[in-house]
Order: sequence, then structure tokens, then C-alpha cells
Amino acid sequence: MGDREKRDSYTKEQIVELLDQQRATKFREQFLMLHVYEQALVFGGLDETNRSRVYRYLTPAELADTFNAIEEEPEIVAQYFQEMSTKYAAGVISEMYTDNAVDILAYVDATNLNKYLRLLPRESAAEIKEMLHYEDKTAGAIMATEFVKIVVNQTASSALHVLKKAAVDAETIYYSYVVDDDDKLIGVVTLRDLIVSDDDLLIEEIMNNQVMSVKVDEDQENVAKTIRDYNFLAIPVTDYDEKMIGIITVDDIIDVIDEESAEDYSGLAGVNTEEVSNNPFKSASKRLPWLVTLLFLGMSTATLISHYEQLVSEASILAVFISSITGTAGNAGTQSLAVAVRKLASKDDEEGLVRTIITELLTGLIIGVTTGLTIFIIVGIWKNNFVLGFVIGLAMMCAIVVANLAGSIIPMAMDKMGFDPAVASGPFISTLSDLTSVLIYFNIASFFLSFIVGK
Repeated sequence: MGDREKRDSYTKEQIVELLDQQRATKFREQFLMLHVYEQALVFGGLDETNRSRVYRYLTPAELADTFNAIEEEPEIVAQYFQEMSTKYAAGVISEMYTDNAVDILAYVDATNLNKYLRLLPRESAAEIKEMLHYEDKTAGAIMATEFVKIVVNQTASSALHVLKKAAVDAETIYYSYVVDDDDKLIGVVTLRDLIVSDDDLLIEEIMNNQVMSVKVDEDQENVAKTIRDYNFLAIPVTDYDEKMIGIITVDDIIDVIDEESAEDYSGLAGVNTEEVSNNPFKSASKRLPWLVTLLFLGMSTATLISHYEQLVSEASILAVFISSITGTAGNAGTQSLAVAVRKLASKDDEEGLVRTIITELLTGLIIGVTTGLTIFIIVGIWKNNFVLGFVIGLAMMCAIVVANLAGSIIPMAMDKMGFDPAVASGPFISTLSDLTSVLIYFNIASFFLSFIVGK
């Protein structure tokens, strides 16, 4: 355990002890001294009894800071609201950043949601209602509505005054966005620009009018790529009339990147990242459709092997190496799949994707030749049968090349058809690889059967 983990563990033990002893004043002193990330970490490890004490000891505004930093799944955090009084929960929601509150409220039932919204200021309630209607995984669903807005005919001094007033609630103060009389985005000014400019200088003279923005329905992956490519701290969000309605900050994008990566990797195994239930029946019901589908596909491999039953009976030694060939080819195909999915996630152009296919084909050929030669020598010496070694080596080389090619082409084809390339192709690569490997192996073995048996 590292120093940081030891410190976090010690801090949590101290806080829990203070809550167990119901020492409210000391708890507030210790808890509020922590960084909000540490507060969220401690809060997430408390039992319901101690959480109820936290609700009594902290104001809604103080707990809102903790909830803004909490990293647990939103559906779990939504359950915490049910432990609070309606008035207290509404107070926490009103003090949170809108985007963070909306993430959680999406998992609150309609009855409780309406109770909370009725207790919120009218403007806040309207913003939350509007954001709840945006499609999941779009810019509108992850944007914050707290940002600094200035007008083009202001002076730098006047803009700084606006910035100071808005700074308390704003998601970030490093960018001030310039709008016209219709609230249409026309420029951006950095905090540095405002500080170093003469007080009487007009905003239109110092703003950057080449401002980049995203539409409210833009996919969150595209937003993440834009922020990453341009090294933005935040990016403005506009509606279809070019009116500015929010911003997306880099910390939200980090969460998006983590989420998308988790989806891609879990998709390779056909598992949904939303499986957070402790109910084994619920988890099984989500996984069974893929597994049953793969079971039937796997039966085709068994049927194919039975078709070559006569061949195996004449040269039973062939059966020994089936798993080696299918396993190696399957592993190679999965590696190629991971590369292809990563390329698709990074939004490579079509030329880049074609290069990926060619690269994976050549990579498969190099790996296939290397493993084929290795198994040829091993089997030839081990079984004193270099013809058998040649058959197995050639089959392994061909199977790996085909698996690598399939691993790169299938996810790209799935993406073109509108399916999630990770989830749609991941579970099938190994099964397809088994099928093609067996077909290649037994066809090559059939051709050289007389030489194998003759030995």
C-alpha cells in the first residue's frame, strides 16, 4: 500500500470514529478540511447510519461540494437522496453544478424528481428539466450551464467585474464567452487576456472570434476528441440557432474518456458496463443472450470437427493439436480486434483504417510465420514426424493470418452498419476463429494425410 492509500485509509478511520462517537463539531472541522475528492472517497465508504449523521452535521451547500466530486455510479448516488429529507435533498441539488445534478437525477423516480424540482428555484428547475430531455451521451447531457458570459461592447474592466460576480457559481473562469444581443456565440476571451489588457479596451478588440463550439446533440466521443486535439480547458455548447447554452469542461471529458474506454474493453467480452447490480439473476439475464448465441455458433465448430471424424480416426494425433491452433489464432484475432476498436474510437479517417487493416494483415503474417516455424520444429522433433510438424505449422500460420484479418475487418464493418464495434464483434471473433482454424487445419491435413500416416 502506497503513502497516499495509507493516508486515505487513516483519514477514513478518523472520520468514521468521529461519526460513531457523534462528535459533530470535530467531524465538521476534520471533514471540511479535506479536499473534495477525499470527502467523496470517505463519504462513499460510510454505512447508512453514518451517512444519516452526515446529513445532520453538514449543510446542503457543504454536501453539494462533496457530491460534485463523487465518482460512484450515478444510480448509486441517486439512492443517497432517498435517505435524505426532501427539503435537504433539494438543497443539495440546487447547490450542485447542473451537469452533475442531472447525471444523478436521471436515475431518480418521477415522483421524487417532481418533489425536488418543486422546491428548487424556478430557473434551476427549468434548466434541469431541459437537460434531462437531452439524449444520453451527447454534449447536452454532459454540459454545465454555469459559465461566464459577456457582451461585445463591454470594456475589459467591465468584463472583469462580471467575471468576479459570476466566478462563485461558474464551472470555470478561465474562459469568458462573448455573445451578441441574441445570445449567439461570437467570440471567447481568456482570463489572461482580461488581466493584461488596458481597462478601457473593448472586448471586441481583444476577443478571439475564431471560437470553436459543439452542437447540443454532438456525440460525447466527438466532443472529447475535439477538446483533446485542441488542448481546450472547456468548449462552448450551442443550440441549432447558434445560441450559447452551456460549456463542457476538461474534467467532464476525462470522465467521458474513462467511460468510453470501459465500454470498449468490456464490449470485447460482450459485457455491459451498466451491470452494477449485485443480483446474480439480473446479471445473468444480461449476459445469457450473448452466451447462448455463442453456444450455437460453437456447435458449428463441433459439427465441422465431426465432419472430419474419418480423418481423425486415421490420424488420431491430429486431435492433439486442435486446441493449440484454435487458441493461438483466437488470441491473435482478439489482439487485432483491440487495435481496430481503438482506431475506431479515435475516429481515424478511412485511409487510416485501411492502413490499419494492411498493417494487421502483415503483422498476422509475421506472427504466423514465426509461430508456424516454432511449432514445426517442436512437433517434428517431439513426434519424430516433420510432415506432421509442417501441417500443424502451416495450419497455424494460415489460421493466424485469417484471424488477424477478421479481427480488423469485422469491427470496421460493424461500425459501418451502425453497431457498436466492440460489443457486436468482440464475442464473435474467438468463435469465428475456432471455426476457420479447424477448417484450415483439417483441409491441409487431408492433403498430407498419406504422408502423415506413412510415417
